[in-house]
Amino acid sequence: MFDNYRVIDLTLTLDESLPCTWPGHMPFQKKNWTWYQKVEYLGETIRDSRCGPYFTEWLALDEHVGTHFDAPSHFIPQPNSGMPNAGPAGAITGEKIDLSKMMGEAVVIDLTFLCGEGVNGESPYILRPHIQQWEEKYGEIHKGEIVLFYTGWDKYYVSGKGGKAYSYNALVEKTGFGWPAPDVDTIEYLYNKGVTCIGTDGASMGSAQNGAPVHIFGLSKELIYIEGLCQLNQLPARGSYFIFLPIKVAMSSGCPGRAIALVRK
Repeated sequence: MFDNYRVIDLTLTLDESLPCTWPGHMPFQKKNWTWYQKVEYLGETIRDSRCGPYFTEWLALDEHVGTHFDAPSHFIPQPNSGMPNAGPAGAITGEKIDLSKMMGEAVVIDLTFLCGEGVNGESPYILRPHIQQWEEKYGEIHKGEIVLFYTGWDKYYVSGKGGKAYSYNALVEKTGFGWPAPDVDTIEYLYNKGVTCIGTDGASMGSAQNGAPVHIFGLSKELIYIEGLCQLNQLPARGSYFIFLPIKVAMSSGCPGRAIALVRK
């Protein structure tokens, strides 16, 4: 069925050396639990076959680690909670998401000219005119299409000190530019066109200087945000099919998963 398609992996690798966790959140951890045999080093057991001769490890995952999606409950409290911005969308937790909303024809908007722009600690905004200029060249965005912001920001997803440029420098130290991110007007423009799922290769759909407004507006409308994509440069502006399948966790605010695109050979 898929012989005429290439599969493009759009998912960030999770590793303790990579900047896969939002600054301030619990860091990603991966530790060995059982190994094929007992291994000692300098008199200490560093691996053990405590459960038998096989290999398995345990993971500590933040719900928004690596390539992940935001459920409406991520920023919207449950209705009747009395909290600010509460509404019906707040009852939609991760396991309740209709998976079909995260599958569809992809619209890949090249915004790499914004990467590295702006001032320290702030993201340059993806504006409505940027989307309209793309539409003038490639055609109008239609209801049900999945919009992917290709900014090239995944180039900063590297091990070691260089990985601080991915999110830490802008958010914490205010010594680097933030990733390109849409403003509320851009999200409203796409919502009014019938778009229900938007993805980005940036660290977040929200800006480094103030990520809340875009999340509150879009998630209250039951939009799905997919953040931390990569390799969007491998996709055409139109003509690929996008799929994201998250881990299914009860009462979650979102979860990591595997994002792919199918591109005709």
